[in-house]
Amino acid sequence: MSHNHNHGGHGHNHEPGNYGLAFGGGIILNTVFIIIEVVYGVIGDSLALLADAGHNLSDVLGLGIAWIAVWLGKKGPSEKRTYGFKRSSILAALFNAVFLLVALGAIAWEAIQRFSSPQPVEGKTVIIVAIIGIIINTITALLFMSGRKNDINIRGAFMHMAADALVSLGVVVAGFIILWTGWEWLDPTVSLVIVIVIFFGTWSLLKESLNLSLDAVPEGIDIKAIKSYLCEIPTVLEVHDLHAWGMSTTEAIMTAHIVRSSIEDNDELLKRITKELHDQFGIEHTTIQIEKGTFNCSQQPDTTI
Repeated sequence: MSHNHNHGGHGHNHEPGNYGLAFGGGIILNTVFIIIEVVYGVIGDSLALLADAGHNLSDVLGLGIAWIAVWLGKKGPSEKRTYGFKRSSILAALFNAVFLLVALGAIAWEAIQRFSSPQPVEGKTVIIVAIIGIIINTITALLFMSGRKNDINIRGAFMHMAADALVSLGVVVAGFIILWTGWEWLDPTVSLVIVIVIFFGTWSLLKESLNLSLDAVPEGIDIKAIKSYLCEIPTVLEVHDLHAWGMSTTEAIMTAHIVRSSIEDNDELLKRITKELHDQFGIEHTTIQIEKGTFNCSQQPDTTI
């Protein structure tokens, strides 16, 4: 019997990126925007602006949680936490997905209420502040754009900011049209359309982060292709107890039992398998147990899952 554990290290970087500037800049910009909304909300006696200031405060909280998760993910392992705090990024992504859905629910509820009790748009002040919101939230979202595809924690931060930019854009568009036509029903209608658009993106974020928190196979990891690759290696007779899950939002782990007809070259084969699993399939941490046997892959039941 032979056992091997390897942490990759073949030229791919799966560590959390350096998003200190993005998070710090986003928090500062949105805090300034909150102050602007509160000031103009008080001056203009606008409950809408004050309510949106509260919503943006929740965005700052979401950015802070995502930033803390990235920082924790870089901390080394200990005797108690042998993987460190890498899974904190998964929890942060899940929190931000739930938080964003709750915010969408609040916006949708307020929009539905306005259909029965339409409220006049506050005028040019709201439009000007909303334009400022578009600029700030767009800049913040752009800071996270490069990492949103490879890290769902970063995607959660990106979607928060992109969603706010869309909401502010809806306020501006609806505001100008209402000032021109007097169609007050347009404000809640635009809000509901934006909520629906954001919901579909948020749902995929929630689904993926929930799957990762339940140790499902990460997106982009083809478990069947991995098993096929292992079975096609000469002398490999059987592959069983094959499992893959996410250590964090950027790193995947895999374990497997491999039965071989010959085990004399185990060390060399293990090095090769580990490198190819890393380079071809994106597996960062691999643990493989090798045993000697006589059965063929096709003769064994599938125990991959």
